[in-house]
Amino acid sequence: GWLEAVIQQMGYHPQYLDSFLKTQHYLMHMDGPLPFDCRHYIAIMAAARHQCRYLVNLHVLQFLRAGGDPQWLRGLDFIPPKLRKLNEINKILAHRPWLITKEHIEKLLKISEWSWSLAELVHAVVLLAHCHALASFVFGCGCEQDEGPGGRGSLKPLSPGNQCFCEATTGSGCSQELLRINRKRSLDSCMELDSLRERVQRIHVETEGREEMRQQDREEGEGQGAEGAVAGNRAPEHHSDLSVGLFPLADTNGEVTSATNLACYMQDPDFGYQDFARRNEDQTQVFRVQDYSWEDHGFSLVNRLYSDIGHLLDEKFRMVDGLQSSAMAKRQGCEPSVFKRGVWNYIHCMFGIRYDDYDYAEVNQLLERMLKVYIKTVTCYPEKTNSEMFDRFWKQFKHSEKVHVNLLILEARMQAELLYALQAITQYMI
Repeated sequence: GWLEAVIQQMGYHPQYLDSFLKTQHYLMHMDGPLPFDCRHYIAIMAAARHQCRYLVNLHVLQFLRAGGDPQWLRGLDFIPPKLRKLNEINKILAHRPWLITKEHIEKLLKISEWSWSLAELVHAVVLLAHCHALASFVFGCGCEQDEGPGGRGSLKPLSPGNQCFCEATTGSGCSQELLRINRKRSLDSCMELDSLRERVQRIHVETEGREEMRQQDREEGEGQGAEGAVAGNRAPEHHSDLSVGLFPLADTNGEVTSATNLACYMQDPDFGYQDFARRNEDQTQVFRVQDYSWEDHGFSLVNRLYSDIGHLLDEKFRMVDGLQSSAMAKRQGCEPSVFKRGVWNYIHCMFGIRYDDYDYAEVNQLLERMLKVYIKTVTCYPEKTNSEMFDRFWKQFKHSEKVHVNLLILEARMQAELLYALQAITQYMI
């Protein structure tokens, strides 16, 4: 059940999914600077910034399986000071990455009992950016469990509950089965990844079958008016079976629970995205890609300090850029590469990243208003995304095409956060 709902959505684009799973597996389960329990706790902190219960609950379970201390799940006041020091950079990266400076990096690396190493910090930064961006995808595609008023309702909990799984574990006892599992650096990693790939292939076959059935339903519903036609393009029929593969999160009494209060993992919860145009220009300048780019600067730095992750990230960026989108672009009246670059550059523009060789007037020509609203919401404050926004943009487009847009959002956002963080680390090193 690990990330099953996400896998089913990404399964519309299996080549990208394979690349994503390799990166996810490497970050969480292969050798690296950070202990395994800390990796999952950092993921919890990152997902909590966007109130993403889906990711928080999954990483809580993985944290316990990695031998994590259940007391940490009571909140930031109960974790080691070294980990708590990461809170500030987590907050800024999630909402206003342009505010990160070399001073933030220096504070974390300053020699003390709780100092970070450069390699540990790079691993943490990649984890934070990965989980922030994945939260955008989770909300954008409706993977988030939310049974409350106005929620997406895409994954219905198996029984009512208003308790976070992590809260259930801090009471009379965590599941003893989980706590008996010792910390391990890497166990059967290759076998796990092969198993994942087999499951992905199975899911891909199932999704293709569902897409064919949807196509038949659309054709049958053509004569039933506009309402029937719109319904044919919606995702609820896809959502209805997402919960089948998602494991229930249970406390010691067997109660299935869902997260409600994630405030214990956050400080300054009111800190959120602010339009880059409203920044204090004396302190923050536009980030120009010709001065610091992923290809020329970020890739080599991250690969040097955290072996091989640069190659995996680069493959993922290239994979999403190479996804076929001819039908999507044709409907917008342009070439596929032009459309994808418009979406990518629009997302980067919201974070203050500019390309001197791009005419930004194209964005307004390529992207209709509802699409821009959707992209901005999923990118900047994904927790505000709702089913109506998903249904209203691109009513004539296939579900797989909407997933494609969300993959572009995921990767563009992640690269934007990495560029700011890695530039700050570079400035510190210089």
